Amino acid sequence: MTTQLTNSARPMPPVGRLTGIRTAPSLSRRQKAAIVVRLLLAEGASLPLADLPESLQAELTTQMSQMRYVDRATLKSVIEEFANELDSIGLAFPGGLEGALTILEGVISPDMAARLREQAGMVWFNDPWESLATFDTNLLLPLLQRQSPEVGAVLLGKLKVAKAADLLGKLPGDRARRLTFAMSETADIDPDTVRRIGLSLAAELKAEPPRAFLTGAVARVGAILNVSPSATRDDVLVGLTESDADFADEVRRAIFTFSDIPARIRPLDVPMILKEVAQESLVAVVAAAAADPATSEAVEFLLENTSKRMAQTLRDEAGDAEPPRTKAADAARGEVITAIRALIDSNEIQLVCDDDED
Repeated sequence: MTTQLTNSARPMPPVGRLTGIRTAPSLSRRQKAAIVVRLLLAEGASLPLADLPESLQAELTTQMSQMRYVDRATLKSVIEEFANELDSIGLAFPGGLEGALTILEGVISPDMAARLREQAGMVWFNDPWESLATFDTNLLLPLLQRQSPEVGAVLLGKLKVAKAADLLGKLPGDRARRLTFAMSETADIDPDTVRRIGLSLAAELKAEPPRAFLTGAVARVGAILNVSPSATRDDVLVGLTESDADFADEVRRAIFTFSDIPARIRPLDVPMILKEVAQESLVAVVAAAAADPATSEAVEFLLENTSKRMAQTLRDEAGDAEPPRTKAADAARGEVITAIRALIDSNEIQLVCDDDED
């Protein structure tokens, strides 16, 4: 909406749209805030309005939608009042506990900060419903049965439809009816209340907040070393053994290398894997196997479990190509491992475990 400034000679807008407003004192603080925000945005200022509570963002948006014209005298008066208020401020404190803890970081102990957050129900910096959504229905059902219909309705409303339907189907008929009726009364519940309910339910289930790393250190180090050159991998493992032998042993067990392919990959999954690898990389892998007996078994396993036509094509092209240098061969084998990892992460294939009957 474009800011429009009018003089007093121009007709005033209809009643309810700042009709009769001439001086700033007659405006509410909400209207003054809308005028200041509108002017700053028109001047190209970047305002961190997303940091405000959602309820205030909604109020500001609603107020701006109800306003149309502001005359020059009113605008000048509002801006002068705003500037005077800014000049009178000597020191500003952050709003809320989290803002205070941010300022005091490094000054108070981490344990004290954690206790304060826990006491205030601030275990989660993000949406606690993300953690609740990961729980199985067998764990959510007792929780749902312990809640009031209103809280239970919020819980059902925040879950995916399929999981909510599964939970509802496991409840007695009268309880299910009360919950569904309560859902009709939660339409206007404010976001802060929903978040507090989520924090309370998550704490009751002893759910863990979202973490920066979804996997442990062993898995992350193993995944990195999987696609590292063999010389780098061996050197890192030697260093880890000297620093922490137990951690090094766990990393070794987590590593999946090219030589592990025959023992850990199902034959039926080979065509899917090779499809994800560039042809020139596959040729390099086959060509390098002639000079590297440690990888020849894995290469033969791949060739035996793909189509005869593709296997023969790779053999022919590898025979005509010069053996790749060590770095190029490692990179080509790394592409195969990367493709395998990507397919595992997307649940399209699974590694064979030691105790699999297959």
